[in-house]
Amino acid sequence: MELIYAALTLSEADKEINEDNLQDIVDAAGLDVEDSEIAALVAALEDVDIEEAMETAVAGGAAAPAGGSSDDSADEEEAEEEEEDEDDGADEEEAAEGLGNMF
Repeated sequence: MELIYAALTLSEADKEINEDNLQDIVDAAGLDVEDSEIAALVAALEDVDIEEAMETAVAGGAAAPAGGSSDDSADEEEAEEEEEDEDDGADEEEAAEGLGNMF
């Protein structure tokens, strides 16, 4: 998760998300992260527009109820609606796929 935050920090600072920049953040924070994990994240985010993915995630989260629902049928209905929406937004899903997989 710390690498995701590092990538988001780089994106917010308008810096390139590459292995060197991620390693700098990891080192500055004193984190213990394998080089292969950094390389995997860079590869996963290669074709992802993080700003667009964040907008999509925020827009999708706005439709969710503020409080948790203990009603499983309501959760199932939401999941079905999301699946229908995903079919309509296939291009947006592809753009956010790399980032979404990290969560």
